[in-house]
Amino acid sequence: MSVRAVPPGFNTMSAYLIVPDVAKAMEFYAGAFGTECGVCMAGPTPGSIIHAEMTIGDSTFMLSAENAQWGTKSPLSLGGTPVGLHLYVEDCDAAFARATQAGCSVMFPLMDAFWGDRYGKLKDPFGHEWGIATHKEDVAPDEMERRAAEWFKSNC
Repeated sequence: MSVRAVPPGFNTMSAYLIVPDVAKAMEFYAGAFGTECGVCMAGPTPGSIIHAEMTIGDSTFMLSAENAQWGTKSPLSLGGTPVGLHLYVEDCDAAFARATQAGCSVMFPLMDAFWGDRYGKLKDPFGHEWGIATHKEDVAPDEMERRAAEWFKSNC
């Protein structure tokens, strides 16, 4: 039996989110996004978790606790994040409502975007930003350029 370079359940690239409390984040993501827990590694102090793997749709992402010794800080400690997560779902309206009811704050309300997605953006209580979308239309490049110009004229 040979070992796969990319473990089962993972894609070539996976997000690794740093949070203040892994157990609380796991519970939140299960309620907000319907994630399921995979591997969960206990930390050095009783009840702590240093690493967890969560599955959402066909993707796995990982969680780790903030740790000054390792130089890992959450968006809350940094005062924001330069990274966003993008989640495609079958029904973004339902997913968006579920996430906001669980405690996400709305950054951009759902809209029918010029690039063909129904799209909105949320921030979770740990400071991570999530774009949630359902692809509704394949838009030709020239039409997308026209729509983008129109949208920027009205929104910027």
